Amino acid sequence: MKTASPAKVHLITLVGPPNSGKTTLFNQLSGKNFKTVNYPGSTVEYSTCKIQGKFGLDADVLDSPGIISLNPNSPDEEVSINSLYHHPEFGSPHLLIVSVDASQISRHLLLCKQLIESGFNLIVALTMNDILAKKGFEIDENILAQELGCSVVKVDGRTGRGIDKLLSCVKSKLNEDEIDESKIAHKIFENVSKEVLLSLYKEIERIEKNVIIEIRDNPLPNLLQANEKLKILNPTLKYGSNRPDARTLKIDKYLLSRRWGLVFFFLIMAATFTSIFWVANPFMDLVDKLFGYLSTSVTKFLGYNWYSDLISDGIISGTGSVLVFLPQILILFLILGLLEDTGYLARGAMLIDKPLSKIGLNGKSFVPMLSGFACAIPAMLAARTISNKRERLLTIFIIPLMSCSARLPVYTLLIGFLTPADKAWLAGIALAVVYISSILGSILVAAFINKFNKKIINAVDNSSFILELPAYRVPKIKNVIRNSFENAKQYIYKAGPIILVLSIAIWFLTYFPNHSPDVNINGLSHEEVVQMIKAERLSTSYASDLGKIIQPVMSPLGMDWRIGVSLMAAFAAREVFVSSLAMIFKVTDEDNLQSSILFAMKDAVNEETGKPLFTVPTIVGLIVFFIFAMQCLSTVAVSKKETGGWRIPILQIIIFTSTAYIFSLITVNLLRLAGF
Repeated sequence: MKTASPAKVHLITLVGPPNSGKTTLFNQLSGKNFKTVNYPGSTVEYSTCKIQGKFGLDADVLDSPGIISLNPNSPDEEVSINSLYHHPEFGSPHLLIVSVDASQISRHLLLCKQLIESGFNLIVALTMNDILAKKGFEIDENILAQELGCSVVKVDGRTGRGIDKLLSCVKSKLNEDEIDESKIAHKIFENVSKEVLLSLYKEIERIEKNVIIEIRDNPLPNLLQANEKLKILNPTLKYGSNRPDARTLKIDKYLLSRRWGLVFFFLIMAATFTSIFWVANPFMDLVDKLFGYLSTSVTKFLGYNWYSDLISDGIISGTGSVLVFLPQILILFLILGLLEDTGYLARGAMLIDKPLSKIGLNGKSFVPMLSGFACAIPAMLAARTISNKRERLLTIFIIPLMSCSARLPVYTLLIGFLTPADKAWLAGIALAVVYISSILGSILVAAFINKFNKKIINAVDNSSFILELPAYRVPKIKNVIRNSFENAKQYIYKAGPIILVLSIAIWFLTYFPNHSPDVNINGLSHEEVVQMIKAERLSTSYASDLGKIIQPVMSPLGMDWRIGVSLMAAFAAREVFVSSLAMIFKVTDEDNLQSSILFAMKDAVNEETGKPLFTVPTIVGLIVFFIFAMQCLSTVAVSKKETGGWRIPILQIIIFTSTAYIFSLITVNLLRLAGF
C-alpha cells in the first residue's frame, strides 16, 4: 500500500449543496487568506486557501461550487463535478469535507451517499444545527457516523464552534497510514437508473428516522400547530427535519403572498436600485474628482507635451474609468450578499420567474437586469448567481440595453435641447419614455435571441428552475463585506487591464498626429487656452480622420463628422459624448457647461448642407441610438470576462450597434416626413 510522504501537501475539497453553509465554513478555515480563480476553459469559479500550522496541518483547501448531486444538470455543474474526481490544477482530492444542512438532511444526504458509494474519502460537516434545534430536534452525530461509515462533526461556520474538532478529525484522516492513493474514486452515477436512485432515497429516509432525536422541553410548542396547516409533500416531514421554522413561516406569509409578494419584491428591488445609484454617487464623484485632480497636477508638473498628455489623459483617466465603478460594485454585492444571507434572494427569484420565463429567462435574471439601470458592469457580475449557462449568457447579452446611469448625462443634454427650460415636467415625461423604451427593447431582443439561441448564445437549453428556499437568518456582516471586496478585486484584476489598454488606444487616436494649432490666446484664461488647444488638436487627429471616413454613414442621419467623432469617443464611456461635443464646438465655460453646449448646438451648421446640424429628428435619432448602441469599453471588457471569450461581446457590439443605427435612421426619416 502506498503512503503519502510527510512533506506532501494534501488537497481538501469542500463539497455541498447550495445554501448548506459550505462557503461560510470555508471562510472559517481560510480567514482572509484565499483567492478566487476560474476553472481552465470555463467561467466557473472556485476559491482556494492553505491551512498551515493549525494542528500541524499543511493542506490546500478548495471551495467548489455548490452541487445537489453527482448528476449534472448544466455544463457548469459538469465542470464542478469533474473537478471532484480530478481537478485540472490540483489533481485528485485526498479528502472531501461535505457540508450537510441538518435541517434539510433528507435532501442533502443524497450527495453525501453518492460520494461515499463513488469511493471518496470524506468527513460530513453538519451545519444549521441551530435551525433544527429551534424546531425541537437534533441529530445524533454518532449514529449518523455509523450509518454512513464516515466521520461526522457538528459545526457552526458563523461562530466557529466545532471547527477545531473538525480540523482534528481532518488531521487523523490525513495521517500517512490512512491514505491509500491507489484508491481512486469512480464515476458510478453518470447514467444511473431510476431504480437505483429510488433505493438510495429509501435508504436516506431510513437513516433520517434513526438519527433525528426530539429535544425535550421544546421551546417552540406552537410550531407543530403551525405546521399542520402546511400541505405535506414528503412523509418524512413528521420526523421534523424538513419543517420550516416558525419565524420563516410568519415572514413568508407576507413575502410570498399572492397579493403582497410582488409588492414587497418590487419595493425591495427599488430600494436596491436606489441604493446602487444614489448611495454610490457621492463616492463615484469623489473618485472622479480625485483622478481629475491627479490628471491636472501631472499636466501642471510635466507641462503640455505628448508624454504629459499620455499620463494624464491616457493612463490616469483610463485608471479612473476603471475605479469609478467600484462604489457601485461594492454596494451592489453588499446588498445582494445581505439578501442572500437572509434567505430572501431565492424567494425574490421565485416570484419573478413566471413572467421572465416567457422570454427565455428565469427569476434569477431579474436582479442583474434591474442593476443594469445603475451600471451594466456590476449587473453582469451579479449574473453569476444564475446557474444555468444559457440563461446566464442571455441575461449578460441583454443587460447593456438597460439605460445605465452613464447614459443619463447624454439624455439630459439631448432632452434639454428638445424641451423648454421652464417646462421641466416635459423633460421628466420624455426621460420616462426613454427608460420604458429601453425595457421594451430588452424584452424584444431577449425574445428574439431566445428563439435563435443555438446560433447566437451557443449554449444547451436544459433550463430548469428548482430552488431550495432557505430559512431566514441574520446575515454574517463580516463575511458579506469580505465577499463584496473579493468581487470588487476580481473586477479590478480582470477587467481593469483591458479597459486601460483600450483607453490608451483611444487617447492615441484623439491626440496624434498632433499638429501645432494656431490659437488666438488674447483675452483668454489659461484653462480656456488649454481647452481651445485640445479642441483644435481633436479636429486634426486620427479620430477626426476616422470621423470623416464615416461621414457617408452619418449623412443619412442628418449628422456630420463632428457627431461621428463624439460617438466614437463615447465608446470609451457613454458620458464622454457630452465632453467630446464641448471640445469639438469649443465650449470653454465650465461653470455652465450644459447651457453653453446647448447654445453651441443650436448655432451649429452642417458643413455639407449649410442647414442646422441639430434638429428635432437628429436629436431624437441620437436618443434612439444611445438606447440600443453598445458604447462602453468597461462593459465590453466585463462581458468578455464573464462569458469566457470574445464571441458574445463582439456579437453585442455588432447586433446592438446595427440595431441602433437602423432604428435611428428610421426615426430620423419618419420625423422628417412628418414635417419636423
